[in-house]
Amino acid sequence: MAYLQPAEFATKMVDAGEAKIYMSTRDTLIRAFMAGAILALAAVFAITVAVQTGVFLIGAVLFPIGFCMLYLMGFDLLTGVFMLTPLAWLAKRPGVTPSQILRNWGLVFLGNFAGALTVAFMMSFVFTMGYNIDGGAIATKVAGIGEARTLGYAEHGAAGWMTIFIRGMLCNWMVSLGVVGAMISTHVSGKVLAMWFPIMLFFFMGFEHSVVNMFLFPFGLIMGGEFSVMDYFVWNEIPTALGNLVGGLAFTGLTIYTTHVKTAPKRKIPVAKKAVTETAVV
Repeated sequence: MAYLQPAEFATKMVDAGEAKIYMSTRDTLIRAFMAGAILALAAVFAITVAVQTGVFLIGAVLFPIGFCMLYLMGFDLLTGVFMLTPLAWLAKRPGVTPSQILRNWGLVFLGNFAGALTVAFMMSFVFTMGYNIDGGAIATKVAGIGEARTLGYAEHGAAGWMTIFIRGMLCNWMVSLGVVGAMISTHVSGKVLAMWFPIMLFFFMGFEHSVVNMFLFPFGLIMGGEFSVMDYFVWNEIPTALGNLVGGLAFTGLTIYTTHVKTAPKRKIPVAKKAVTETAVV
């Protein structure tokens, strides 16, 4: 599997960020919609496997299928653009401004949310036979997750909010490594392998992913979860998205950019040490 050196894929990160900023509104929305929908399907698939087998690890192992599919199709997640687009501005790419970055984030958010919400309604219809029967064990599980990850955090006040925020940071640290990992190989097998492990890690550890939650919580509400839309936004989606932004940019985007694109000057060998070295060689 062909491997690109860090300096090469770091430049690809900047190029990708610039390309996303200048993408048309139509294409941005379509790609974001499909990314949200595919990730939602992967989430319900992983939860279904975990419930039916009783082994959550199996669900976590299989969840990255969705991420790999959407990445290989060129679709965009909010977590990815959080990390990539600011790099184009830092690199002073022509015409890239903070307002354009915010515009891209807003469009991707809307597209991801629309895609995830569409799948939430489709799957709720499927599980309930058109809302005529109970959703079963899957519905109960998702409703419980929704309550635990909104009201459960709210019980702890500011500490609960910060817990979500930090889980969001940790999540996009891993997800962004998956995005970057796909850039280090020119072969599909190499891309998939590099994406799989960090995505599996975040899902199994229960870190908070803003786009997964765009499906999980509306689906939980439809399935009878006893929490409100406001609970979802205040006690999950908002702190999760902010955490995703900080974690992906700080831990992945900026670290790779500052050391592989804006590399610091190499240390100079002191004259005396250099003379000793030259003597030794002779």
